Amino acid sequence: MHHDFWHERWRTGQTGFHQSGVHPLLERWWPAFGVPAGSRVYVPLCGKSLDMAWLAARGYRIVGSELSPIAIRDFFIDQGLEPARTTGGLFVRHAAGPYEILEGDALALAPEILGSVDAVYDRAALVALPPEMRPLYTESMARLIAPGVAMLLVAFEYPQEMKGGPPFSVDAAEIYSSFGDAFAVETLERVDVLAQSPKFAEVGIPALHEIAYRLTRK
Repeated sequence: MHHDFWHERWRTGQTGFHQSGVHPLLERWWPAFGVPAGSRVYVPLCGKSLDMAWLAARGYRIVGSELSPIAIRDFFIDQGLEPARTTGGLFVRHAAGPYEILEGDALALAPEILGSVDAVYDRAALVALPPEMRPLYTESMARLIAPGVAMLLVAFEYPQEMKGGPPFSVDAAEIYSSFGDAFAVETLERVDVLAQSPKFAEVGIPALHEIAYRLTRK
């Protein structure tokens, strides 16, 4: 998706992808990753996700990447924080409390800008990208993450021909093949969420699943 698409979604409030609560797969599976409190967790394409606040409440330092300044502004307002802003290269860094959010194109993020991270959480990044952009995301993750660092990835599966994305359907075969060279991939849980997703049911989609994966950088 082009940058203008996402800027327009945030400008007009078309943010149905934003959840009003913490994602249950994060609550269920994050403890199994054994990431120590105080670790730095990267959240790509973070929006104003409440998942970041859930992680911060457990003692983590959060670094997100986000294209929309509206999303970043709203997140810090929601947290009651006024961020300091610094510009470096292609990104503007917004920082306050346990949070840093890098405003810019996540696919252009370099390790020296992101800094070292101890874990990654992706609920809405990979599935936001059309097929032609997903290899760029895979390359970006391999570039940014050091060996041994694990990512909790949440993806959707549904008949793509019945509904356009985002969120896009990214099946297990694609995840294992695209990430398999650089990451060890493990499926953690597969959940039927059609009953909680009326927009999918309304167009006749027979099945909608969310799948949690553990990806560990080799």
